[in-house]
Amino acid sequence: MAYKLEYLWLDGYKPEPNLRSKTKIVDSEPKSPEECPGWNFDGSSTQQAEGHSSDCLLKPVRIVKDPLRKNASLVMCEVLSPDGSVHPSNLRGSFEDDADLWLGFEQEYTLTKDGKPLGFPKDGYPAPQGPYYCSVGIKNCVGRDLVEEHLDACLEAGLSVTGINAEVMKGQWEYQLFGKGAKKACDDAWIARYLLQRCAEKYDIVVELHPKPVKGDWNGSGMHTNFSNTPIREKGGEDFIKGICEKFRSQHDSHIASYGSDNDQRLTGLHETQSIHKFSYGVSDRGSSIRIPIVTAQNGWKGYLEDRRPASNADPYKVTARILATLRS
Repeated sequence: MAYKLEYLWLDGYKPEPNLRSKTKIVDSEPKSPEECPGWNFDGSSTQQAEGHSSDCLLKPVRIVKDPLRKNASLVMCEVLSPDGSVHPSNLRGSFEDDADLWLGFEQEYTLTKDGKPLGFPKDGYPAPQGPYYCSVGIKNCVGRDLVEEHLDACLEAGLSVTGINAEVMKGQWEYQLFGKGAKKACDDAWIARYLLQRCAEKYDIVVELHPKPVKGDWNGSGMHTNFSNTPIREKGGEDFIKGICEKFRSQHDSHIASYGSDNDQRLTGLHETQSIHKFSYGVSDRGSSIRIPIVTAQNGWKGYLEDRRPASNADPYKVTARILATLRS
């Protein structure tokens, strides 16, 4: 029986890559990435190669059920150069994996139509922020059908989605993902973005990942990244946790450079952010760069930390590589 494999990869566009995909028909359902055939694509059309030597290779690295089509799977891939080496655009292949790193991504995004967030009038703005966060009812909550469809798709695909909620700005939403193992968690984050875009196609809605989609007194969109390793989870201690935060302070500029474009428009020191030019940390402080959750402090300073700086458009692989480099320093 014919079986569909949707190969997903990241292109070479900057400052952030875009998702690309195409379908391969095979004779039977593969059970692992290793059973998926290698493939290639025209890199000259994705800013990953020149036209005179345009082939780039696709290396399957993660496979999940495709919840939107029958007899189909989604195959996340790394991009390789024709000689089999890691392509310069392949950030997943540029860092060493760490099975001990646990990650929780809080992916915020804005649903837009005709260039404006859902729920915004044609001219002007809706009522100020306040009633939209975790709202119910059509006066304050818009886009729920799409959001629920995306949640069901993630669950059916076997992704480690842990929740959803309407966010502070009207038309803005968030979903949360948890994963054990650096690269697998990032794979799931990209697959979840793919499924969100696919679900949005049905509704003729654009998923906006810009960190400040509406200027003025409106919240921006981030991808808060919760992280821990065994020492953070089990050793802990106030001095140890604060020492990790100080490591992040010393690498602040490097982190900001890896945390998404136009992030200066979001990290202003307002709307639950710290200024992009400053670094701070604090217990239960959503205006800090690194939030130390109250449960971590109350549990003998053991648990996890939340980096609140990554923008909604940040590449999870790039964010994770930077966090790992700092933890290992």
